[in-house]
Amino acid sequence: MDQPETHSSQQADTSAALPGGTDAGHDGPGDAGATGSPAPGGPAGARSGATPAERAEVRGRAEQVLRELAGPAATLREDQWLAIEALVVDHRRALVVQRTGWGKSAVYFIATALLRGRGAGPTVIVSPLLALMRNQVDSAARAGIKARTINSANTEEWDEIQAEVAAGAVDILLVSPERLNNPDFRDQVLPKLAASTGLLVVDEAHCISDWGHDFRPDYRRLRTMLADLSPGVPVLATTATANARVTADVAEQLGTGTTDELALVLRGPLDRESLSLGVLSLPDPAHRLAWLADHLDRLPGSGIVYTLTVAAADEVTAFLRERGFAVASYSGRTEDAERRSAEADLLANRVKALVATSALGMGFDKPDLGFVVHLGSPGSPIAYYQQVGRAGRGVDRAEVLLLPGREDEAIWRYFASLAFPPEEQVRRTIDALAEAGRPLSTAALEPRVDLRRARLETMLKVLDVDGAVRRVKGGWTATGQAWAYDTARYAKVAASREAEQRAMREYASTSACRMEFLRRQLDDEQAVPCGRCDNCAGPRHSADVSAAALDAARAALGRPGVTFEPRRLWPTGMDALGVPLKGRIPAGEQAETGRALGRLSDIGWGNRLRAMLADQTPDSPVPDDAVNALVSVLADWARGPGGWAGPATSEGGRLDRPVGVVTMASSGRPQLVGSLGAQIASIGRLPLLGRIEYAAGHAPQGGRSNSAQRLHSLAGALVLSPGLAEALAEASGPVLLIDDLVDSGWTVTVAARLLRRAGASAVLPLVLAVQG
Repeated sequence: MDQPETHSSQQADTSAALPGGTDAGHDGPGDAGATGSPAPGGPAGARSGATPAERAEVRGRAEQVLRELAGPAATLREDQWLAIEALVVDHRRALVVQRTGWGKSAVYFIATALLRGRGAGPTVIVSPLLALMRNQVDSAARAGIKARTINSANTEEWDEIQAEVAAGAVDILLVSPERLNNPDFRDQVLPKLAASTGLLVVDEAHCISDWGHDFRPDYRRLRTMLADLSPGVPVLATTATANARVTADVAEQLGTGTTDELALVLRGPLDRESLSLGVLSLPDPAHRLAWLADHLDRLPGSGIVYTLTVAAADEVTAFLRERGFAVASYSGRTEDAERRSAEADLLANRVKALVATSALGMGFDKPDLGFVVHLGSPGSPIAYYQQVGRAGRGVDRAEVLLLPGREDEAIWRYFASLAFPPEEQVRRTIDALAEAGRPLSTAALEPRVDLRRARLETMLKVLDVDGAVRRVKGGWTATGQAWAYDTARYAKVAASREAEQRAMREYASTSACRMEFLRRQLDDEQAVPCGRCDNCAGPRHSADVSAAALDAARAALGRPGVTFEPRRLWPTGMDALGVPLKGRIPAGEQAETGRALGRLSDIGWGNRLRAMLADQTPDSPVPDDAVNALVSVLADWARGPGGWAGPATSEGGRLDRPVGVVTMASSGRPQLVGSLGAQIASIGRLPLLGRIEYAAGHAPQGGRSNSAQRLHSLAGALVLSPGLAEALAEASGPVLLIDDLVDSGWTVTVAARLLRRAGASAVLPLVLAVQG
């Protein structure tokens, strides 16, 4: 296609917060508009045939709406007007790449008001997160614009909302990208929206591009809606985090609406004058936690503490609460009601911080957010820029600190393992759908394709957009269309990710300006030293920690013990693999809730366990400190509710004391598991009854298979060691089942079934680590 028309704004970004601090949308308050010199390149163009006087009249109305939105002193930035002019006057498609706080949402709120005043249909905004949707609905209401949202959290309201849209009572409809490929929504609702919408807005548009740091396949479904829009319907895409490659990719996918028009790209400088960036390199996780305990109350206002994993978020939250801080945890596993409560508490400054994963990376608007601290480095400087951009949108100065950890790269490698699968696995998925001759759910596909659920679903969404498969009621079907595996592109995306990780390491170690570094990663040609970061102006924070805080942090991180739940249901479709197991696992064949020393994603024991269980670590007897810690876990289990030395649970009863120990066979770490079982038996004064072994001709399966494939590899593969059945019958009671790692949970499940069927009254799994 033709190259997009691009305007790069040269204006200085020196505006202060507008009086009253009125929020103009999720891009921040007070920064919705400001005076400044025009961007080069002139006006967006006179494609509609509007006269200069008519354009001036539209601009006057736009300025009036802005003042209603953001206060009497607000004026439009020149690029804001160029975008509004392109949408309202010229009915064009535009991509706005501007820093967080610039006022992108003001553009589509004003454009909506003007277009609706001309009789246009409602604006449809595709937004990625529920938090963003809630912010947008509230912001629109303050501007006198009625907004509603359709997402997975309000299904009971969909019919009412769709009726309001049809009646013309809704100005803005926000939908999540996941809705775009829901069969009912895609087939029944989306065509009507495409025919009636007056403006389509794609927020966080970098998600469209697989070059972007937060690619989401559901966003690609926008291609269909773009193609189905009525002629002349304007389209706006917005993002704060797109480098040149992502910008070009999004502009190409956005299209132009006609064959003879160019997409308008408005790209401005990405400096954030309120942010003071810094890096503190501390020796280990205990020092990082101790630093937080000593310094959190000295950071301005309230803010966000980011972690790389859910487990770390929970650990940090628990520690800070123990130290007397009002904090809340926020992650992808947090229930929606808890998220809403946590967001409200932070907005009202009832908590000092949210301890969050990247689930809070987009869509949270708190203008006076005073700080962002990262415990661990994100794998991309572009993602980092976006997350720190939550701070300082309505205050003169905000503190941004990165506390990198040695474990960061292991976490990056894990996320890299979730990339688009190899061609053989993709082809097998398409063939399996074609051979089935009927729709297959993701669960029904798992026995046929060796991919884990999340990775399989992501792959199917990409194939859906590519036209190779289609999501329908009941699951997925193959379309029969020709499809090519884009080996070169996937390799380049992987290389791009590796380059981003190298850049993040460079950011942490550079002696140059940190803001300039981030801006150059985003291809900001106007990047210059900021004069504010720790390298430009000197460190603002000491790395010192108190002995008391460090002792407390070490104690918290050294505290062993997590629980993991046993499998209760067999995977769907096992009969297709010749395994006659389905439905609920009988209670008399299940394991009890197990105990582990820690999770591999923990920042405490997780670091030790990752090293101990790494593929390159030679097999050796279990270290004494790990044994002692696991013994304390076992003692807590015994004394706790439902334990054999503790009170009965509310469900009734408690376990009998274990009568013996059984170990799992291990091809990779036989010394580790064997020594662990022997020491637990010796310390607990229990007999070592035997072990679960692999039958002749059944080698342990490596890799991380999905549930169906993992169970298939285990069915008939595990047997009791000689004499174990007799020992179980004679002992007649619960047994401890010892292993090194629980990943999918199916090894423990199948082993527990064998032991229960051989006479064990209960199976109590005790392991070193839990994956995830």
